[in-house]
Amino acid sequence: MTSNTTPTLAEALAAGTLVLDGGMSNQLESAGHDLSDELWSARLLAERPRAITEAHLAYYEAGADVAITSSYQATFEGFAKRGIDRDRAAALLSLSVGLAREAAAQAREKGVTRPLWVAASVGPYGAMLADGSEYRGRYGLTVAELEAFHRPRLEVLAAAGPDVLALETIPDTDEATALLRAVRGLGVPAWLSYTVSGDRTRAGQPLQEAFALAAEADEVIAVGVNCCAPEDVDGAVATAARVTGKPVVVYPNSGESWDAGARAWDGRSTFTTSEVTGWREAGARLIGGCCRVGPEAIGGIAGALGPRREPA
Repeated sequence: MTSNTTPTLAEALAAGTLVLDGGMSNQLESAGHDLSDELWSARLLAERPRAITEAHLAYYEAGADVAITSSYQATFEGFAKRGIDRDRAAALLSLSVGLAREAAAQAREKGVTRPLWVAASVGPYGAMLADGSEYRGRYGLTVAELEAFHRPRLEVLAAAGPDVLALETIPDTDEATALLRAVRGLGVPAWLSYTVSGDRTRAGQPLQEAFALAAEADEVIAVGVNCCAPEDVDGAVATAARVTGKPVVVYPNSGESWDAGARAWDGRSTFTTSEVTGWREAGARLIGGCCRVGPEAIGGIAGALGPRREPA
């Protein structure tokens, strides 16, 4: 929870622009950790939690104001496949928030004086499948079935006390609808972030329609896009700001593409920090990076936005 002297994340967004962290998996891999299994970075919650704290700390020290937890691919169903029972899975989900809090405390001990927040990552149903289906959506499940999948995990993460729930990399409007229902009554605000291709969700719905779902959701304090190509951000920011009137969150990939079959990245990076001031001017208030965007790039974003990161 935020302290008496720290504004809520919603209050901070009303006052200016904040910096998100970058990719958790690439930071862990750069430290020598093997993530080549279905649990991805969530496996280290059970096996190497200190590595996750160190990854968060690297981003806080680089200039991130908000750390996103390592729970993107952490689900009861995914853990069960590895023989982890429900009580232990719940403990690991809670731990993901605790590790980010620990990193914030360490950052303060090392001289970081600005407020720091924690966002609990809630990945899409497709992340649990670990087959790349979060980049297409349309799983064949009803909205009610998706809500039933997400709600138990959301309850555990909310109880762990994050500042916000990051409903991220959502590929279609059915799953967004399910998540917006699932966060009701939890007492923790959320942001909703789609993965997109051009001006549509990965499932092909127009972004205006997708963003409109969150316009009247009181729980949602920001709406935007992540895990997309940097060139897809400009149009999405303008549309999200216009349709919802809410602060916009953006954290694209490096520009490389993920080959789900080979489980490897392909292509070249097109991410540049020179774009971030334009995103801010269009309405972005939470700006960072997703896959393959590391601490150096986050430091560049923090530098580009300036020390106070006030709206333009």
